[in-house]
Amino acid sequence: KEVLAGPALALYNELSKEFMCDYDETGSIGKRYRREDEIGTPFCVTFDFQTVGDDNTPADNCVTVRERDSMQQVRIPVSEVKEYISSRLAF
Repeated sequence: KEVLAGPALALYNELSKEFMCDYDETGSIGKRYRREDEIGTPFCVTFDFQTVGDDNTPADNCVTVRERDSMQQVRIPVSEVKEYISSRLAF
């Protein structure tokens, strides 16, 4: 859906300047996670209707970041995603 794809692509374009990124919007989220796990993607960032809001719920401007190795999921503001990933990748 365009309401999700627009902001998701904007974040993808920003992150792809710093990190190797992949954008996927096909199939269910579970299938996407499994595809990314198979190719070794360490983090998945998911936009949902809570991120952008709808008629009944205001936007929270947060995304879910899933870490492949621990399966841990955290919900963080879009503006903090780049910093979050950088800190998790630092030695």
